[in-house]
Amino acid sequence: MKTYSPKSAEIVREWHLIDAEGLVLGRLSTVVASLLRGKHRTFYAPHMDTGDNVVIINADKIVVTANKAAQNFKYRHSGYPGGLRQTSWQALLTDDPVALVTSSIRGMVPKNRLGRAQMDKLFVYAGGAHPHIAQKPVPFDTSAIRRG
Repeated sequence: MKTYSPKSAEIVREWHLIDAEGLVLGRLSTVVASLLRGKHRTFYAPHMDTGDNVVIINADKIVVTANKAAQNFKYRHSGYPGGLRQTSWQALLTDDPVALVTSSIRGMVPKNRLGRAQMDKLFVYAGGAHPHIAQKPVPFDTSAIRRG
């Protein structure tokens, strides 16, 4: 029996709308990464981009459990000596929640051109409005994702 490999023309991408209000960051990130990679499909192939488009709204109302907001940091480095900068998750939740959600999901996709192509299908918005109404995104059932 031969192994089936999906063709690019056979892949039909859907649009999912996820309301992140009250959802835990890590649990949301794993579900979204799985949708972006296409692991929910029967013809999933790890070397191909078979995933769907995902729109996340209300990223500013996401929940971080325990004391992670104060203990965890997002790091960046300028490349120069002494150029390490850190920002706490607590500051990111108030200033730029979109960056926190995006970086959390980015860590769960491959670190190559395939992962970058999958991340291009992710759209995160801090408020409840989004400009993707013409694509008719289907609301995703978040009852399986534990709320904080």
